[in-house]
Amino acid sequence: MIAVVRTAPLHYPIRRSMQLGLLTGAVYFGGTLYWLVETMTTFGGLPTPLAIFAAAVLVAYLSLFPAAFAVIFSKLHRSFGAASFLLAPAVWVSTELGRQYVWDGFPWALLGYSQVSVLPIAQVVSVVGVYGLSGLLALTSSAAAFLVVDTTRRRWIVAGVTTALVVACAAWGSARLNASWLLTRGEPVRVAVLQGNIAQEDKWNPELRDAITDRYLAMTREALDGGATFIIWPESSTPFYFEHDLFRGGAIRRLAREANATLLIGSDQVEPVRTSAAERVTERQYNAAFLVKPDGAVGAVYRKMHLVPFGEYVPLASLLFFVGPIVDAVSPFTPGEDPVLLPVGDRMASTAICYEVIFPSLIRRFVLDGSELLTTITNDAWYGRSSAAFQHWDQAAMRSIEQGRYLARAANTGISGFVDPYGRATQKTALFEQALVMEDLRFLTDRTIYNRIGDLAAWLSLALVLAALLASWTLARRSRPPALQ
Repeated sequence: MIAVVRTAPLHYPIRRSMQLGLLTGAVYFGGTLYWLVETMTTFGGLPTPLAIFAAAVLVAYLSLFPAAFAVIFSKLHRSFGAASFLLAPAVWVSTELGRQYVWDGFPWALLGYSQVSVLPIAQVVSVVGVYGLSGLLALTSSAAAFLVVDTTRRRWIVAGVTTALVVACAAWGSARLNASWLLTRGEPVRVAVLQGNIAQEDKWNPELRDAITDRYLAMTREALDGGATFIIWPESSTPFYFEHDLFRGGAIRRLAREANATLLIGSDQVEPVRTSAAERVTERQYNAAFLVKPDGAVGAVYRKMHLVPFGEYVPLASLLFFVGPIVDAVSPFTPGEDPVLLPVGDRMASTAICYEVIFPSLIRRFVLDGSELLTTITNDAWYGRSSAAFQHWDQAAMRSIEQGRYLARAANTGISGFVDPYGRATQKTALFEQALVMEDLRFLTDRTIYNRIGDLAAWLSLALVLAALLASWTLARRSRPPALQ
């Protein structure tokens, strides 16, 4: 009976493979993005049925990638039999890479992030990035499947090699953690992150504008009393336009000047634009971060480059016109174009705004351009008490390991804190509490292997899949009867 099971054909029609892939994707993304419904109903003003439909549209789109995996794997299995299981990791990584680059990109909840708390294994991303770690996890699963379906001695070779690879990665990762040599390098800097805990419905209430500003100024003074020289406010923390409000913005500048400190302020930015045709002035709005230098001047402005779908813009807006209230609640934003660095004294830092931190290539670009300290500012109040805030924190932490940099994270309602270059959370706040945390971090200039080679493992996976598909097509063509060729 075992022999019959092992030799039974596993081929599925392409249509059936796609259906199974779509079902897998629906479970995968429906289970990780369930909080979208609450976000769109509570803060976007959508009725629950429309919110469910809008969330389902995004889940359905993302499910196309597991469906693509299933279809490609089915095609390869028809051509190469059990050996196709060894190609499955490359296929999976290729579909994850597609989630970053196809359309506007949404690489949320990649498989590799599941290991962010398994630090010895997570150290692998300092070499091959999170996509490479996804490939390692997919390899363990496909090797187990290969062990079941293959009937030759090679299944034991595959199982042994895979086991040895995982053990080697864990041993190397443990040794890297024990050494932790980056913790003694670089120039120290005392950093404070502020968690103002401002309710989403209060953020733009004109009657609370002064109270919110005073809260952040008081927290900043407390951080200065604690010796902080670099203080980070969350995303869109000012209930006013920093550049336009001379009174409240001036108070922030004076505080930086009086304390001789550097402040990073999350605030929206409005830029007038004159159209050449009608000579009519319009406005572009950016989700921005302002770096205020110790002399009170603005040293740099970073504009968010990756906007949140259904939060800062509506994908396929002409078709999904009914979700307009979501964008109206936060205003339509224009994406920034440049990965601007932030001067902190004579060193350079960078910031990612909100979910930008889930884009490995963007954070790598910051470091390639000279960033010695990573920061990220966000407003996760949208997520309520769902798992989204925890997912967001974990994905941010992975960037520290990839780049070998300290990470400071300021979130309006949490989670705020610090992560060392090995992915260890050194401080971490709870959700929905006002908090101020400070720590001595370091500006680092050493580069990880991943920083040098980027997502090479992922691109090689894609090349391997394309080569395998070409070989599969060639084999299928040769196997056709002459009359059908």
